[in-house]
Amino acid sequence: MREISYTDALREALREEMARDATVFVLGEDIAEYGGAFGVTRGLLDAYGSQRVLNTPISEPGFTGAAIGAALTGTRPVVEIMFMDFIGLVTDQLVNQAAKLHYVLGEQAPCPLVVRTAGGGGRCYGPTHSQTLEAWFMHVPGIKIVVPSTPADAKGLLKTAIRDDNPVLFIEHKMLYSRRGNVLEGDAALLPFGRARCITEGDDLTMIAWSWMSAEAEAAAKELEAGGVSVDLFDPRTLAPLDMAPLEESVRKTGRALIVEEGCRTAGVSAEIACRLFECVHEYLDAPIRRLASPDVPVPASPVLEEAMIPDRNAIVQAAIELVQS
Repeated sequence: MREISYTDALREALREEMARDATVFVLGEDIAEYGGAFGVTRGLLDAYGSQRVLNTPISEPGFTGAAIGAALTGTRPVVEIMFMDFIGLVTDQLVNQAAKLHYVLGEQAPCPLVVRTAGGGGRCYGPTHSQTLEAWFMHVPGIKIVVPSTPADAKGLLKTAIRDDNPVLFIEHKMLYSRRGNVLEGDAALLPFGRARCITEGDDLTMIAWSWMSAEAEAAAKELEAGGVSVDLFDPRTLAPLDMAPLEESVRKTGRALIVEEGCRTAGVSAEIACRLFECVHEYLDAPIRRLASPDVPVPASPVLEEAMIPDRNAIVQAAIELVQS
């Protein structure tokens, strides 16, 4: 076990899977010599050559469609969409093609496609480079959605995604690239989809958060613990499939639930989780389920406004205390 950054963990997962399976290749804008917008693919060109590390034209629909075709021929492409905001350009390819192939054609048409993309705010990139859009794709059967928050989860889940025979949307929050943590090597690093991670244990409140909000919630939980409030904190790690069983069991114990997401509040992921919790454990609730999310406005470029918009550890602490005291 070694301590490395989130970026290095992703790169290590790609290197290991490309070494293990010659059908794995990567493609996207500026991913070869430059190493990608956030440096994840740096060094892969030297290791595996231009036949497996492909710079593409600035045409997300074109190279994503080509990757789907390649997946149907028996290869395992890993596409990089530079910013998640551009994912709308490949909605037809993902929603109407990749997600439907198995349902329409069955075992004769597996689609082992991974689409990696950088989402979220925190870097003042403005309204068209800072969005959190995973809720869009939770509504599409056939696409798996991965939202890792630690280097170990990033490496393990990316390796699993590459080996999966279904399309996987792999979302990397920009604020996590520098986060450090311990990772395992080789197949020991593999993690299954649909298994939530319990970060802290407590009796007063169940808290659910993922991606960058998981890191903020972990900091908030430590502050709350110092103030006498113990938190059961869970990171789902994958949103499709979504592991609800431990979340439901936790709420049965604590009687209160706070769900934290960076995406807009209306029709967000937190709304789905809250509804599922209420359907299963409503009789155990001592207070209404609370959602903490960004307001329904575009992400501003102004540092002050962006900071005010996106939930952080201070807002999480305040919401948790209000919920516990209610």
